Amino acid sequence: MVQDRQPEGHEQTSFRDVPNTGVIFVMTEAARCGYKAGDPGWTNFGQGMPEVGALDGAPTRVDHLDILADDHEYAPVAGIWELREAVADHYNRLYRRGMGSQYKAENVCISAGGRTALTRAAASLGSINLGHFLPDYTAYEELLGLFRLFSAIPILLDPDRGYDFSLDELRREVQGRGLGALLISNPCNPTGKVIGGESLQGWCSIARRFDCALLIDEFYSHYVWGEGHGSPPAITAARYVEDVDRDPVVIVNGLTKNWRYPGWRISWTLGPRSIIERLSSAGSFLDGGACRPIQRAAIPLLETDHTLAEIKATQRAFRPKRDLLLSRLTSMGVRVERPPEGTFYVWGNVRDLPEPISTGMDLFRAALDRGIICVPGEFFDVNPGQRRQTSHSRFRHHVRLSFGPSITSLEAGLDRLADLIKHAG
Repeated sequence: MVQDRQPEGHEQTSFRDVPNTGVIFVMTEAARCGYKAGDPGWTNFGQGMPEVGALDGAPTRVDHLDILADDHEYAPVAGIWELREAVADHYNRLYRRGMGSQYKAENVCISAGGRTALTRAAASLGSINLGHFLPDYTAYEELLGLFRLFSAIPILLDPDRGYDFSLDELRREVQGRGLGALLISNPCNPTGKVIGGESLQGWCSIARRFDCALLIDEFYSHYVWGEGHGSPPAITAARYVEDVDRDPVVIVNGLTKNWRYPGWRISWTLGPRSIIERLSSAGSFLDGGACRPIQRAAIPLLETDHTLAEIKATQRAFRPKRDLLLSRLTSMGVRVERPPEGTFYVWGNVRDLPEPISTGMDLFRAALDRGIICVPGEFFDVNPGQRRQTSHSRFRHHVRLSFGPSITSLEAGLDRLADLIKHAG
């Protein structure tokens, strides 16, 4: 008789193991320990989103959507034309006023969230060397390991130098390794480092000179804490693009962080139209496009007055939370090699804490018992395809702590963290 059922305990071998990203891993572990969103007994320092409620001085939050008759249809893979135009106009008005080369709808591709946008970009790359930096966003690891045409080349940033990377070093890496593209988050998740002003202009110049595509994740571009970033006070390489259809500068952004609408899953990619056409083609087989009614609802959020009010309110609300974390964490013995110039994260070194909690993973495990969630630093040691030995990660003594939650939750969590450290010795 032919057996039509696999024996109990059989492991299906047709599918590979697919790991969770660092944030999803820690949230899964927290749920096993009883975490529920909104529970005042927990503080989610691992939170990868900003608080999404009303802020003083911010525009009124959207609380309903009007669904039009054609909103029940599929949207175009590249996004509805009106939103593509709105995104292009947003960058032209705020960052390219008076410049001869202006973005158009054809320079914009809409996606269902940042990961989708980055996946389209990765799927569109050819047989090149792609440089990426360490540490950087945890989701880059699987993304860069999934597609086999390009080779991912890690570039290690030095904590002792505050993760600085000079233009001369950039030029040497691009030339010496023959890089066809560079992937970078700016502001950087997790370190909070910002490349801006003349430095960012230099990055764009090098990309142009050596025909090396800059894939820049600007999802935290409104969360900047220093001066001299222009008006409005936000970071974007769009300020320094000379020709929107020739410069190999590709920008990914969206509503998730900067407009504080993570649940909408709306992002965009901005770049030369020849690249945008390729991303749209990739989207046709990868994901099929973003939700039409949500795209339509996003258009008013990009109006200048709305955007400027949101930027100012966000910076006004988040700057005190940043300062609170820096002050309290430093007093607890957490070393911050570079105070965050952007994002809503503090990247801390816990090596000097008592030995039971002197690595990011040990602190993470112990903190769960106190109703605290954080993200171990080793998850940001991006290792596509697991080609590098990571049993002793460069960032095993680091941890990322978010000031995305409300200040009330942060204060309570910091008190519990201080108590954990006090009794760990």
